[in-house]
Amino acid sequence: MPGTLVETDLPYLDIAAPEFAMNSEAVRDARSRSWVARTNYGFGVLRYREVTELLKHPSLNQGSAQWPDHHGVHSGVFYEWWAKNLLVLEGDEHHRIRRLLNPAFSPTVARRLEPEFAEIARELIDEMIAAQQRGDRVDFVAAFAEPFATRALCAMLGLPHEHWPFIADRANTVGYALSVSIKEDIERVDVAVQELYDFVEQLIAERRAEPGQDVVSRLVQFSEDGDKLSDAELRNALVLMLFGGMDTTRNQIGLILQTFMRNPEQWEKLAARPAELAKPALEEGLRVNPTTRWVTREANEDFEYEGLSIAKGTTVHLFTMSSGTDPAAFPDPEIDIEAEGRKPHQTFGGGVHHCLGHYIARADMGIAIPMLAERLTDISCPGGDEWLPDSGNHGPIRLPITFTVR
Repeated sequence: MPGTLVETDLPYLDIAAPEFAMNSEAVRDARSRSWVARTNYGFGVLRYREVTELLKHPSLNQGSAQWPDHHGVHSGVFYEWWAKNLLVLEGDEHHRIRRLLNPAFSPTVARRLEPEFAEIARELIDEMIAAQQRGDRVDFVAAFAEPFATRALCAMLGLPHEHWPFIADRANTVGYALSVSIKEDIERVDVAVQELYDFVEQLIAERRAEPGQDVVSRLVQFSEDGDKLSDAELRNALVLMLFGGMDTTRNQIGLILQTFMRNPEQWEKLAARPAELAKPALEEGLRVNPTTRWVTREANEDFEYEGLSIAKGTTVHLFTMSSGTDPAAFPDPEIDIEAEGRKPHQTFGGGVHHCLGHYIARADMGIAIPMLAERLTDISCPGGDEWLPDSGNHGPIRLPITFTVR
């Protein structure tokens, strides 16, 4: 039985500091000393075993529900949408909506979309190569990660691809609501959410009139035991899909490229055996450099875990990046796409809030990454890169690259 942990004895991490980095000696040092650290926003859980257990712990709820209130936002379009989206719902309401959304995100749906994902990737890679040959500067985010992520969403929703700049722009704006400066940006965030609402309402009406094989058509028609999503529930879910699907995929593709730029020998292995190594390359990239740096939970009651007393209402951050490189779980934690028997990473969360779209995300990124490796080598960043804060959802804002065409 573990002894009682004294909070003041725990390592402390200032996770709001501009210089804070998940991949830092400070975090690794804290992890070597303790499974948990104090932070300026509750506790940070650092090791694989404890993160795995706490992701499924019944005393913890999804911890993002109070985010707007904690930062001084108590009303408005974003506030109302946030309170009702799947990320923050709990209990029976969460299970019901998730059950009704599930068929649209199945492995079968993901597989059916793969040829279209490949076509999008091929077109964007061709354009990047042509741009560099003309002497233009290639920004990987603008040239590939963002259009690929958004056009993959368009493919999934059965939308003409010309909608992608509108979706990307509004989703980027909604992303400002997840930064600590939410109150300064809330007016433009509210406008963006309303514009996405209007967009998806028109989409729902069109699919009701003329259903197709796309995800929206399935959701409009699908019912289970006579139960189906209301218009408001479907609207909320689609706005979350447009925001979350674009934002996380764009960031993650950029981070995976960063990882392989730092490990070119792994990139060359992938290029040589793309069919065989596509899946492990993606899973390793997700493990060592996830966009979701931590998953937030909130205690729904007073409880004790491993000698630590956690009071009701306490925020508990599960540091998925730190757990994914924990030497206790991964004795050789560096990326190795030929490694066997790796434990599953927690980049898509876990428990009842495990990411609903993970099959689709794995399908689109699992197509894009090996296609990039087959076409491009000697990838490097000459400078001028700009990054989101190393918290919440991390990733490149700008990532200029140079490369050699194979």
